[in-house]
Amino acid sequence: MSILVTGGAGYIGSHMVYELVDARESVVVLDNLTTGFHWAVPGEAKLVVGDIGDDALVKDVVRKHQVKAIIHFAGSIVVPESVADPLGYYLNNTVKSRALIAAAVASGVGQFIFSSTAAVYGAPRQVPVQETAQLEPMSPYGSSKLMTEIMLRDTSIAHDFSYVALRYFNVAGADPRGRTGQSTKGATHLIKVACEAALGKRPAMDVFGTDYATRDGTCIRDYIHVKDLARAHVSALEHLRGGGKSEIFNCGYSHGYTVIEVIEAVKRVSGQDFPVRFAPRRPGDPPEIVADSSKIRTNLGWQPQYDDLDRIVRHALDWEDRLSRLKRNAEPVAPVGA
Repeated sequence: MSILVTGGAGYIGSHMVYELVDARESVVVLDNLTTGFHWAVPGEAKLVVGDIGDDALVKDVVRKHQVKAIIHFAGSIVVPESVADPLGYYLNNTVKSRALIAAAVASGVGQFIFSSTAAVYGAPRQVPVQETAQLEPMSPYGSSKLMTEIMLRDTSIAHDFSYVALRYFNVAGADPRGRTGQSTKGATHLIKVACEAALGKRPAMDVFGTDYATRDGTCIRDYIHVKDLARAHVSALEHLRGGGKSEIFNCGYSHGYTVIEVIEAVKRVSGQDFPVRFAPRRPGDPPEIVADSSKIRTNLGWQPQYDDLDRIVRHALDWEDRLSRLKRNAEPVAPVGA
């Protein structure tokens, strides 16, 4: 029996796969390698190159590998890009998720963990934000994820199907053992971009918006280490395996940092200065969003182990340096059979 990880060759997905194989789980990864890398998948896992919207392929993978649970990461994640290409985001994040859920139900897979996002809240009226807050996405990205949450809810009512949706806040850092990290070229994650600037991979970095009603005028975000996030998925899987009911949980540390504070941390930890340019606000960016993570701590017993900004930055810098030295070929490889 296996666990299917969609998008398991990407940033968060690859950390999840390592977490599972470290626990001696049988894992099969389905990834189209658009933004993922074949080398990010550990050798203990089976990689199938393909699309989650391919109904026949998904059903074949489920049957051949006796898949009992699906952890779904595959999708598009850049907020400004979603504003420019809403239909592309609704295709990748909503339509294809619907196809994956349908294939799971048809194949008898009754346990499903979904990679959702804090973007479903939009600009929350109260911070830290609880899972019961009003959902008002400010971008097609957030809306596309919320639509999938709704599909999961309705599917769980109609079928023998249980799910956990994890609403991520800002994911950062890298595997402490240096096995994988954020590797996508042109990634927009703040800590990734700042680390690239610190290591001379960028001539400068931009800060979007300095007139927000925050302590220094820049946006505030809750940064969660990717290792802690992977462990949250393990806790969710244990919950479902134990017969737990469908749930939604925030994944964050319940405190936030401004963009300027993060940049200062990267400069401090790296020992490098770099130019910072100030630019207008971007569409779809809320001023402040911080998780109330009490529910996942109480219900699943999840406790973070890496809740320290400098430590998150240190791991991100170490990975960025390692990525430079690896000089791997990041081009997609020929499809691997199911």
